[in-house]
Amino acid sequence: MPTSPSSALPTEAPVAPVGGEPESRPDRGRRRATRLAGRLVMAGRRPPLILVVPACVAALFALLPLGYLAVRALERGPAFAWDVVADERTLDLLGRSLGLTVVVVAACLVLGVSLAWLTVRTRLPGGRAWSVLATLPLAVPSYVAAFAWLSADPDLAGFGGAALALTLVSFPYVYLPVAAALRGIDPAQEEAARSLGHGPLATFLRITLPQLRPAAAGGALLVALYVLSDFGAVSLMRYDTFTRAIHTSYRASFDRTPAAALSVVLVVMTVALVAAEARTRGRAGHARTGTGAARPLVPVALGRWQPLALLWCGAVTAVAVAFPLGTLGYWLAVGSSATWDLGGLAQTAWATFGVAAAGAALTTLLALPVGVIAARHRGRTARLLEQAAYAGHALPGITVALALVFFAVRYAYPLYQQLPLLVGAYAVLFLPVAVAATRAAVLQAPPVLEDVARSLGRRPWQVLREVTVPLAAPGVAAGAALTFVVCMKELPATLLLRPTGMDTLATRLWTETGAGSFAAAAPYAATLILLAAVPSYLLGRHRT
Repeated sequence: MPTSPSSALPTEAPVAPVGGEPESRPDRGRRRATRLAGRLVMAGRRPPLILVVPACVAALFALLPLGYLAVRALERGPAFAWDVVADERTLDLLGRSLGLTVVVVAACLVLGVSLAWLTVRTRLPGGRAWSVLATLPLAVPSYVAAFAWLSADPDLAGFGGAALALTLVSFPYVYLPVAAALRGIDPAQEEAARSLGHGPLATFLRITLPQLRPAAAGGALLVALYVLSDFGAVSLMRYDTFTRAIHTSYRASFDRTPAAALSVVLVVMTVALVAAEARTRGRAGHARTGTGAARPLVPVALGRWQPLALLWCGAVTAVAVAFPLGTLGYWLAVGSSATWDLGGLAQTAWATFGVAAAGAALTTLLALPVGVIAARHRGRTARLLEQAAYAGHALPGITVALALVFFAVRYAYPLYQQLPLLVGAYAVLFLPVAVAATRAAVLQAPPVLEDVARSLGRRPWQVLREVTVPLAAPGVAAGAALTFVVCMKELPATLLLRPTGMDTLATRLWTETGAGSFAAAAPYAATLILLAAVPSYLLGRHRT
């Protein structure tokens, strides 16, 4: 059941002395406990400095591209920037981007929630294997999925093809947190509802679904931000969105003002999405004391629906995993230009692994204080820190890269075209992935244990180190693995910021694909998918 800091200690009003008699020890104990409970509640409302300071550093780092946009967008005056924003073309891009986002998010919610329920709460044959297969699409870059579908049917180019490719690679962002939430829900609440006469559907809608809402909303937000910031799939599918228009504007002219103004619109959309997700999430937490339920959950028997459930899981796996892998296998088998330079391929793969690991480590470190504050505290400061962390995610990678180039050339020239600048770009772009995972993990941890630690005299940093982080460690690790995968697949910022002479699998793949050498690109695509499949597999196996 949900807990609150005030429920951890008795809160009865102290009994006043009668007739001048001295106050008894139980009365003094109740008075002392009441004052302590009040202090704990107030402490829960104001995050400690040990969290606020690093969270502010993370927020300022994520807001760095916005400073660049402000300089560039207003370079020719507010009137010119407003003309760009209010142009009919901008409104058309807004409608196209939002339309694509709504369709992909809705489809991902259907896929993610249905697969999570089937693999976690039912007696689905091979449930562990289906759980792993449901996470593997994370290993497929959006531009690889788009290339696979286009090579099979060129008529898919446009809205339908972009929506299909983005849905099939991003629904695990919903599946993973919802599956984790389903495993964390106390089954006694559902059993109590059934004992009171509620049917399976009513129990799911009134008991289970409200507890899944934070996880599903967080996953849907990540999908929406992923769609708004995607460049590879929409470019290959030739569907105009903000990211493609910004990239075209950057390459077509030395004047960065129009592209910066369009990027500002994306930032506004991001803030609106984060605010909407926070409102949908609500204030409720769903944690229970203890490490598990008193008895294991009894899975639901599918009965005559079992063949349909297997068909659904098989169809999703076929189109999301088997089809792109089969397409790559075809190009490797029949393409005469697919020469395997094992030495160069190994060097590129090692460089990709190293830079992605560094990006995941920095991103997770920056996300930890923001995620804890978002989960445990309410108020304007917590909302601003969380929204600031999400600001850079919807920006195109090329915008973030140019912002960091601008910063390095002006204020930190030794970092220009060096590895730390690329790692910093990954942190700006993918901070929300780690923040969402950390927040969900902390929400699952019972806050009463932190209250008890504070009541025993532990300082805030000790509570964080000894209680909060150990309890949330599995979820934080899952967020780090997710961040590692998306860092490996990132393309626009890597193209611009990678050190001279360094290639990653994504940049080599894009170079060969852009030249029309699909068979030559296939080895890099296959290696990228194989490397990204390892953490994706571990994520799926960890959830089973």
